[in-house]
Amino acid sequence: MTKAALKVYLAAPRGFCAGVDRAIKIVEMALEKWGAPVYVRHEIVHNRFVVDGLRAKGAVFVEELADCPADRPVIFSAHGVPKSVPAEAERRNMIYVDATCPLVSKVHIEAERHAEAGLQIVMIGHAGHPETIGTMGQLPDGQVLLVERAGDVATLAVRDPARLAYVTQTTLSVDDTADIVAALQARFPAIIGPHKEDICYATTNRQEAVKAIAPRVDALLVIGAPNSSNSRRLVEVGARAGCSYSQLVQRAADIDWRALEGVRRIGITAGASAPDILIREVIDAFSDRFDVTLEEVETAIERVEFKVPRVLRTQTA
Repeated sequence: MTKAALKVYLAAPRGFCAGVDRAIKIVEMALEKWGAPVYVRHEIVHNRFVVDGLRAKGAVFVEELADCPADRPVIFSAHGVPKSVPAEAERRNMIYVDATCPLVSKVHIEAERHAEAGLQIVMIGHAGHPETIGTMGQLPDGQVLLVERAGDVATLAVRDPARLAYVTQTTLSVDDTADIVAALQARFPAIIGPHKEDICYATTNRQEAVKAIAPRVDALLVIGAPNSSNSRRLVEVGARAGCSYSQLVQRAADIDWRALEGVRRIGITAGASAPDILIREVIDAFSDRFDVTLEEVETAIERVEFKVPRVLRTQTA
């Protein structure tokens, strides 16, 4: 039986970013150094396949430090943690390794510097997301105000409109964040922004690649986890950029083939915590059903690398 022709546009960049790659390496190197079990506070990155793979090697994932024994190493996830977490680890004399993405750590440092200068901080982010919790937890309770959408700005109760600064979660929609920043600047003209954009390079690059392919396809699939902020933002960006059928899938088994009947051009991308093996799996699933022509649409080249913490480095690492 002749397969129907299908043009697949593969977004580039896609998949793992430098911060995710570093965080996974940290868990693997910790297991090599100390043996199993090694505890990890929260999912090291938001991807079930990655987490399950590390669990099979001996990583134990918990939500709170209280769930970790004091005599085993613990790793803090790439999303960052409130200051109270490493402080408690030190109080308990625990070995801990901080896998916070360096670009998230940059936001933490920014918030602290602004606070030291006497400014009140406004954080643009999603309530309940571990990165938002971690950033807000760099300062005492009540020192950071959270804004999730542009409409929240009108009801923001600040200490002094002339003494404000804002920071952002690194995995937000670039366009949504720009709207919130514009609302903040309109209401508080003196508000100070970050020296360099807080939304990370990987988030920005993946969103730009989606914008490039969305108008050209009948459907867009984003490979990523439901709790992955950057993956969910890619779905939203695709829909806004012209692809009405923009869907999140964790892997090939989640594809709704019935919904894709009649589709002749499809876009594929992956969030920053989705490994290449899942991208390949999805492409192979389409090749099994269609006569696939693959075209990569590259909008940026990424060469960023982050070093692992010194405690895990060998002479050559």
